[in-house]
Amino acid sequence: MNRLHVGDQVMVISGKEKGKTGRVARILAEQDRVIVEGLNLVKRHTRPNPLNQEGGIIEKEAPIHASNVMPIDPQTGKPTRVKVQVVDGKKVRTAKSGAVLSSEKK
Repeated sequence: MNRLHVGDQVMVISGKEKGKTGRVARILAEQDRVIVEGLNLVKRHTRPNPLNQEGGIIEKEAPIHASNVMPIDPQTGKPTRVKVQVVDGKKVRTAKSGAVLSSEKK
């Protein structure tokens, strides 16, 4: 059970996007990185192709190292560490305040 799941609200705690929040769109487990919607945008120059008839300059999200983001506590709205507790016989991710983070994987 990982501390980050797709769909979690996270805050960036270091780097050029420090202090900004967003939702985890993808997790790249092999590289220990996450893609957060609307953050760490980079410009890619692309040629015209069947998927993108126009080509040109496209902005897209680049991965951020997982250690640079923290889940947001639903009660306080601040970044929090994650602990795992057993509730009703199931492992559940909880914030340090005791609030349950989304328990189901998406």
